[in-house]
Amino acid sequence: EPEEEMAEELSCAEPVKVGLITDETGSLAIYGAHVLRGFPLGMEYLAGAEGMEGDGFTSYMVDGCEIQVYTRDDQSNPEITATVGRELVEEVGVQFLVGTVRSGATATLQELARENDVIHIAAPAAANDLTGATFNENSFRTSRNNYQDAVNICQYLTSQYTSFVQIAPDYSFGQGSAQAFRDACTLFGGEFVADDIFAPADTTDFTPYMDPVLDAIDNGAETLIVTWAGGGFVPLLQAATDLGVTDEIPIAAGFVDNVVMPSFFANAIGSTSGILYHYTLADNEINDWLVENTQERFETPPDLFDADAMNAAIMVVEALRASGGDASAAALIPVMEGMEFEGPKGTIFIRPEDHVAMQDMYVATLLN
Repeated sequence: EPEEEMAEELSCAEPVKVGLITDETGSLAIYGAHVLRGFPLGMEYLAGAEGMEGDGFTSYMVDGCEIQVYTRDDQSNPEITATVGRELVEEVGVQFLVGTVRSGATATLQELARENDVIHIAAPAAANDLTGATFNENSFRTSRNNYQDAVNICQYLTSQYTSFVQIAPDYSFGQGSAQAFRDACTLFGGEFVADDIFAPADTTDFTPYMDPVLDAIDNGAETLIVTWAGGGFVPLLQAATDLGVTDEIPIAAGFVDNVVMPSFFANAIGSTSGILYHYTLADNEINDWLVENTQERFETPPDLFDADAMNAAIMVVEALRASGGDASAAALIPVMEGMEFEGPKGTIFIRPEDHVAMQDMYVATLLN
């Protein structure tokens, strides 16, 4: 009787190897930093101790199973993602690939996992395609997708506005987000009065892209929906301000990371929007632990994607527990489909038919 009440202990015959791929030095390194904190802290939470440095890896002893984490920088470049991913699979022999930040690079990992029959966990890439058009059974996610962002935000937006125009980056994340916002805001009764505007992800001068926005305002657009990732938020807002867009209509965008927030939302105090995670909004013991240990270790609170990364670590361990320590894809896929686990965002449910991570999303008002 007492034994049945105890959490199932994990054991494995040989060390389990995990490849963690993220952006340490590239265009989205501000987000890679979240992963480089959150995933190791997730492993520490499960192991009850800090990792031990090995030969090119960090080792965590979870119950009776050693989990070795090999970290690689892909600079958000799909070619580098492919190179380091193949090295991890073919030379190191990892059974899990976790990552990465840019959705296009994550699609590369997804295909690599399918070809080599290992498990891939997407964190924090949000493109719908990862569990949609490019779905394969080896790939799961702890990240949300574009539709989860859009449904969350559009349900609020359409209570305030009825007509929209939107701008997004011209790659899989931005394209998927634009489609999701168009679908979701239309579902809730809104109308788009212009074609979606796409700009290259590395755009630094958004002046030319404000002309179609101004045309849409003339056609009745009441708000500009912005999807962006990384530092491009700042010059986009600057162009909108300089050309008078912000004098005409408000900008609606999901709240972003703590680094960009002061620049992008400085003039939006009191506004309400959606966010996928903020350390002050999640209310559970695991989030309390994450906040305390991130503050203590890194002298900063957890940011936008720390929870995704910690959830990826928890998912690895819970999947191994459910498979009895068997790290083969054949053993893991059936137990990961439909699995539930607790993380810093509360309960995560992996929808069995498409591997979407069903999770809490938040609508919040910006106080400062």
